[in-house]
Amino acid sequence: MKSWVEISKARLKENLRAIQSVAGTGVEVLAVVKANGYGHDAAISGSALVGAKAKWLGVSDVEEGARLREELGESSTRVLVMCGMELGDAAEMARCGLTPAVWTVEHIAAMEKAARSAGQRLDVHLEIDTGMSRQGVQVGAELAKVAEQLMRSRWVHCEGVMSHLSSAEISGSEVTANQRKKFGEALEQVVAAGIKPELVHLGNSSAVDEGSTMAWVRETAKKMRAKAMVRTGLAVYGMCMDVEGGHGILVEKLKPVMTWKTHVIGVREIEKGTAVGYAATFTAEQKMRIALLPVGYADGFRREASSGIGDGWVMIAGKKGAGGGKSVNEFDDGGCDGNGCERGG
Repeated sequence: MKSWVEISKARLKENLRAIQSVAGTGVEVLAVVKANGYGHDAAISGSALVGAKAKWLGVSDVEEGARLREELGESSTRVLVMCGMELGDAAEMARCGLTPAVWTVEHIAAMEKAARSAGQRLDVHLEIDTGMSRQGVQVGAELAKVAEQLMRSRWVHCEGVMSHLSSAEISGSEVTANQRKKFGEALEQVVAAGIKPELVHLGNSSAVDEGSTMAWVRETAKKMRAKAMVRTGLAVYGMCMDVEGGHGILVEKLKPVMTWKTHVIGVREIEKGTAVGYAATFTAEQKMRIALLPVGYADGFRREASSGIGDGWVMIAGKKGAGGGKSVNEFDDGGCDGNGCERGG
């Protein structure tokens, strides 16, 4: 194997603790492991997060959820299928103990049928469209029909109400303020219909980093005698988007969990004026030694990062080489210790 990645379980756990600390006392943290844990391996990441007492994990679809359940075994950690469901997914949701996001009467009818067949009451999370125009039910007449369906159901329980922010990384965003307002209106409508959710969640990693939305969610949930929850993806793996117009309160506490490693398979000396790489983007200014690494854009290394352009850089023997762009927070020793890491493909 010439190229591989290593995942630090210790850092996954540290990041989860940091998120919990910044999100606030009593806030439930859902760690997103969709898309194979954002490339970090859902099985490795999920098991580490469960070991760190994560009560919720988030996946895209029923297939991801079923695989994760198989990997986790008898774990009591809950799994939320965040990206909607096809009606034919309901039976598998019930079989695997997954919790779907729903927003149509058809979703609820399908889950009702699956729950009745399974002989157990099933939880769902009702998603509200507050401005993303992507998933979720519209506040007003549409929400009234869905809420009525939930209230009539003997087999489906509305455990949570959720939405998703489009501009959480922008401090003081008017768009976010409007989404919070619409979400508040939806919660009032849901409660008026007789539904009493135990969980309320709106924020993502950027919402925790920016701060103001989480304060609003905590207060709103408290008034409803519910618990606030946050769905964090990138932050779990040590990253956050830059906060526009403000300062991130979470990002400085995070550490990247992945190290990409390879072997040096050749060393040569080149003369001054010799070009290196595609488009001759690097030209030696003096006689120098270069190392050949068996990694390219077929492996996921961006061609734009070659020759030190952008954020391209490597570490050799624990020392960071020269490269373009800003520095990133790398492992101090250029890798993981034997107890804190696991290799992934």
